[in-house]
Amino acid sequence: MSTTSLTASLPVPDRADRLRDALLAVDFTADGLLELLGAPAYAALARSETVPALRATRADGPLATLVRLFLLQRPVPRERARTVLPLDEALADGWVVEDGDAVRATVDVRPYGGPEGQDWFIVSDLGCAVGGAAGASGHGEGVVLGVGGASTTLAGITVRTPVASALDLGTGSGIQALHAAQHATRVTATDLNPRALEFARLTLALSGAPEADLRTGSLYEPVASETYDLIVSNPPFVISPLASGTGEPGTRLTYRDGGMGGDDLCRSLVQQAGERLNEGGFAQFLANWQHVEGEDWQERLRSWVPRGCDAWIVQREVQDVTQYAELWLRDAGDHRDDPERYAARYAAWLDEFEARRTRAIGFGWITLRKSGAQETSVVVEEWPHPVEQPLGEAVRAHFARQDYLRTRDDAALLGDHFVLAPEVMQEQVGLPGAEDPEHVVLRQNRGMRRATKVDAVGAGFAGVCDGTLSAGRILDAIAQLMGEDPVMLRDRTPQAIRLLVEEGFLEPAQGA
Repeated sequence: MSTTSLTASLPVPDRADRLRDALLAVDFTADGLLELLGAPAYAALARSETVPALRATRADGPLATLVRLFLLQRPVPRERARTVLPLDEALADGWVVEDGDAVRATVDVRPYGGPEGQDWFIVSDLGCAVGGAAGASGHGEGVVLGVGGASTTLAGITVRTPVASALDLGTGSGIQALHAAQHATRVTATDLNPRALEFARLTLALSGAPEADLRTGSLYEPVASETYDLIVSNPPFVISPLASGTGEPGTRLTYRDGGMGGDDLCRSLVQQAGERLNEGGFAQFLANWQHVEGEDWQERLRSWVPRGCDAWIVQREVQDVTQYAELWLRDAGDHRDDPERYAARYAAWLDEFEARRTRAIGFGWITLRKSGAQETSVVVEEWPHPVEQPLGEAVRAHFARQDYLRTRDDAALLGDHFVLAPEVMQEQVGLPGAEDPEHVVLRQNRGMRRATKVDAVGAGFAGVCDGTLSAGRILDAIAQLMGEDPVMLRDRTPQAIRLLVEEGFLEPAQGA
């Protein structure tokens, strides 16, 4: 894609409902694509591989025509397009342009399934929805990407309770604003790139969602001191030398490079979120952070959490500086340049990391909740294991459990009733034929899918938690069965119960 195409006029959304009706009429949806292309070709699209999809759409048909036009971005005969689109309107509004006897799309339109079965459409620059960031190589700093893994991850972890106001900071093609519009009365979406706001407008209109308040600007500048019940951001978090003003001069990629040194952009986003959250509100971010020589990365992230906010920070992945540099050099297509130029850019990244004493880069989720509590809860953990998306309810429940635990001393805890969380299984590990297992593991089959070792008391306690008896009564019965002193058992067990509650294996019974 040339710079000229990036600055060209984008489609007009005024009659997007007519185009939407035409797309839905031929099942140009996520489910329709899967059925037409088959699972292997459908999955290949996410890897920037279009050959299987091209083969699957060789036969003429209404859906195949739209796939080739909007997803694979191939010209299609004008008269064939007319059979599936309100073509005169699509031409007039700028969704397609004439190309000899054919028409071609001006934007990428990707079907996207909403959480409750909605049929949505994400509009982005040509070549960027299929294959994500890799499709943007060489397109310049104004490029607007479609749906990628980061986008869907943030959408999945976001708390989806009904709210009055939501802010999507750095909206890009508008996917987070689209999700927020389903449960927020008022949605504000911002972006430093004015083109991104136009794409977000198209995404919302073509998906049949309410309009959002779209504002241009960096970080929280466009919203000044306004406050919200929900803030979400998939920011340009890449830590690159071009973003921090060092290394070889070049074009900053707005969609990924934050324009600040190191991880300052992510730190600023988090630290400034507290004063823009309403009481009880959530702020949820994807972020990169530096692992700095001589610093504890967990303590470093704790220092980002604003006063009056609880936080749950989950590190999902860590890359050493060479892996990280290679990943983002490939993302920008630099590996296809002259080898000497590639080596110079690679060296610039390593120089930057060395200057900042950075040994690795972490990636993960940061969730804040404005609690106003005097003693806030800040949990920073590493969890690289598989999880079950969507996790929004698991995130909400995590903070609800923190609220519960900070109001209970040991005596109150033992007086409460608990139930075992749904789909928690017990595993016993030991040598074949042994009378007793070496250890017992409780494992969650939903949400974070945690596993934790427990002793005989913990296993017995969890196994009988059905809300009928208080924790203290259960421990008294276990003490009698095991021949232990009930007073000592009551004294040493509350901490283990707290951990099982904190990690979601046990839930306070209703009324606790």
